[in-house]
Amino acid sequence: MQITRRAFTTGGLMLGGLALGPGLGRPARASARFGSMQIDMVSDGNLVLPRDFITGPMPADELAAILTRNGITGEALTPPCNVTLLQHEDRVILFDVGSGSDFQPSAGLLPETLDSLGLAPEDITHLVITHGHPDHIWGLLDDFDEPFLPNAQILMGRAEFDYWMDPGTLDSIGAARQAFAIGAQRRLEAVADLVTFFEDGAEILPGVAARLTPGHTPGHMSFELRDGSESLMVLGDAIGNHHVAFERPAWESGSDQDPGLAATTRVALFDQLASAQMPIAGFHLPGGLGRVEAHADGGYRFLPA
Repeated sequence: MQITRRAFTTGGLMLGGLALGPGLGRPARASARFGSMQIDMVSDGNLVLPRDFITGPMPADELAAILTRNGITGEALTPPCNVTLLQHEDRVILFDVGSGSDFQPSAGLLPETLDSLGLAPEDITHLVITHGHPDHIWGLLDDFDEPFLPNAQILMGRAEFDYWMDPGTLDSIGAARQAFAIGAQRRLEAVADLVTFFEDGAEILPGVAARLTPGHTPGHMSFELRDGSESLMVLGDAIGNHHVAFERPAWESGSDQDPGLAATTRVALFDQLASAQMPIAGFHLPGGLGRVEAHADGGYRFLPA
């Protein structure tokens, strides 16, 4: 079966002969605690996407060695989807809400993995959105087009919300991603009255500060969680994989809407994260939690927790 970029971006990718089971993207749950903050990574399953959706712009010879070193073969990538759950004082906070049931059959598992933690959708007090791509916000609505998290205050960067709600985005985003825009607009319009907006640098909740990390999308946000002297960065898709993004952060990726800006963002993030040895929570990183290690060749490695 040929896996095409168009099939992925239109949401029409069937798993066919790959027969990827729903548990493939569900690694053992990673967790961390610092101060009064409890972090758990909650799986929404995994994506199936054509390898060139990410690697298309990259130099083939050097890329091949990196993929081999990381055990990546074949035409498909199957990145995990790890939703960050923060329990802090009386708040139960999700960072992103997964794909829901309409994007890919291998994703949309958040309801059952929350249940495995003893949490119901009604228990979530806040939903913090990194950006508007399908695997991050299409789970906003349930199968009846009602808010999946009925009691949650939704927090989203103003620039990101405005981008997806702008009628011009459908024309400017390119044909391959038009389904992304249509899906985002429908869902964000349905919950717009529940959204509280914020800007770069704001402390959106106690111990949670927003950091603009643009390029993957125009208003993409990451979040620094801090309690006393300890901190952790929730990355969203600012660092979108554990292989080429780490080893060659300056390379442009086909998954980013503004590849040049996203690469600049990654380089700056890696420098900060490696220097500070700040733990990270990555949406598409194996297990979700880990650290960044700098290497002498100018690249980095992901050290899972």
